[in-house]
Amino acid sequence: MSTQRILATGLRFPEGPIALPGGDILLVEIARGTLSRVTPAGEVSVVAETGGGPNGAAMGPDGKVYICNNGGFRWHDIAGRLIPGLSGAEYEGGRIERVDIETGAVEVLYSACDGEGLKGPNDIVFDSDGGFWFTDHGKSRWRDRDRGGVFYARADGSEIVEVVHPIEDPNGVGLSADERFLYVAETHAGRLWRFEIEAPGRIVKGKGEQRWFHGTLLASVDDFRFFDSLAVDSAGNVCVGTILKGGITVIAPEGGIIDFVETPGDDFATNICFGGPDLRTAYITLSATGQLVEMEWPRPGLPLNHLNR
Repeated sequence: MSTQRILATGLRFPEGPIALPGGDILLVEIARGTLSRVTPAGEVSVVAETGGGPNGAAMGPDGKVYICNNGGFRWHDIAGRLIPGLSGAEYEGGRIERVDIETGAVEVLYSACDGEGLKGPNDIVFDSDGGFWFTDHGKSRWRDRDRGGVFYARADGSEIVEVVHPIEDPNGVGLSADERFLYVAETHAGRLWRFEIEAPGRIVKGKGEQRWFHGTLLASVDDFRFFDSLAVDSAGNVCVGTILKGGITVIAPEGGIIDFVETPGDDFATNICFGGPDLRTAYITLSATGQLVEMEWPRPGLPLNHLNR
């Protein structure tokens, strides 16, 4: 595995990277409340100010960026590292936002589903049908926390449905190349689940002894690490950003951890995306130290829907 190279520093808890065909990287800065742009030279500029806690991001079929906004955190500086904490007075409520990257205009697309407010939308992936799956991680308070869910919604604001509930603090979400399977990572349990997709916004229900839960467990860690966001490579492996044990945990499409790629210097390797002409460059957010790094990956990434390449 190649050595990581620092592309940008000084970011305020970056996540949700999107590798644009021209070489720029769009990402969110959660603590700054912005969607930002990083050039290949490492220059950082603000594209839009969302406020709250912009978390996951994805390019939609209309060329706009769709953002999971978790509503905001309390923040802590621990030995020079920025760490998110509990929900507090800063919390603005969860929502899905649509951002025009040309003008910086931000609009709220969804803030509730069936009358229940979104709590902490976290990560998002578009399918080829033009809709998107997203996770709601929920928010944690001193004595209690929300139960999470997985949702599907239309990019035009016409429909949102809750597909999986409850699931414990769901975070990363991704699709297999044939869009037959949906992958969802649980943060604190360190688990990766696979759900079989029946149609856009619908999953195959569990049967027999698993009828109460509809997913297949692909991986579960046996050490102290948390799972964050994820990306899928061209071999179908699920590459999961890993915190506390900083790096990328690589999980085979049929299950089992097959590799771990360490990211030295930061225990919060939160997100990964693939870019470059052949999708062989991995861009990884090292969030606690505010860095975007890049490294060559042994396999190309899986192309994402609605990104021109």
